[in-house]
Amino acid sequence: MLPPFIIEQIRKREQEERVRYEQPQLELPQQPMRSPKPAEDTDINQDPGRRGVIILELL
Repeated sequence: MLPPFIIEQIRKREQEERVRYEQPQLELPQQPMRSPKPAEDTDINQDPGRRGVIILELL
């Protein structure tokens, strides 16, 4: 029979491994930082209350 602290360590490691595999992670490519460009005169820039919408579909 194993000592209780060893059994607890095994349970803890198994739980951490299970959590790691249950939560998939996605790394997004990072683009290099660009210097800010001056805002162009468009209808979106003239109305600061308007916002864009981006729809992402995760498969």
